Amino acid sequence: MALKRMKKNLKKNIGLHKSKPVTLSHVDPRGKARMVDVGDKDVVRRSATARGFIRLSKETVALVRENGMKKGDVLSVAQVAGIMAAKLTPQIVPLCHPLELTQILVTPQLMNDGVEVTATVRCVARTGVEMEALTAVTGALLAVYDMCKKVDRRMTFERIELTEKMKESL
Repeated sequence: MALKRMKKNLKKNIGLHKSKPVTLSHVDPRGKARMVDVGDKDVVRRSATARGFIRLSKETVALVRENGMKKGDVLSVAQVAGIMAAKLTPQIVPLCHPLELTQILVTPQLMNDGVEVTATVRCVARTGVEMEALTAVTGALLAVYDMCKKVDRRMTFERIELTEKMKESL
């Protein structure tokens, strides 16, 4: 009985109980990947915020705090790397639309056990900027990793996630 209930809940949660077939926007009728046509969508103000974390050893955190890394100021480089990554998102993620970004805010913050990066990306467009925000966070975290890898081989990426998405009419 429990198995039957689980199957019913699974179907309900993934939309299999509906009579209409589920369609994927990035797949053509033959099942091939495609870029979505957003030409008929309204141009609106859009924003997305993402965050992520890289866990560092206590010794590495101390070096970052004291600006003791041989490669330089870890948090400043991470900030610039995140900004650059957001701008390059369509070159990294194949089905993303190139967007004119109006603002990219990347904030790396040193914590007791690592670096948390928050990124907010804004634009006025027909499609959202979630991928740009996530790419900004990931790029910034990769820069931290690159700058600290010589002294910390146990770094781990954690909690890379979209935290907010917004759109409003002009």
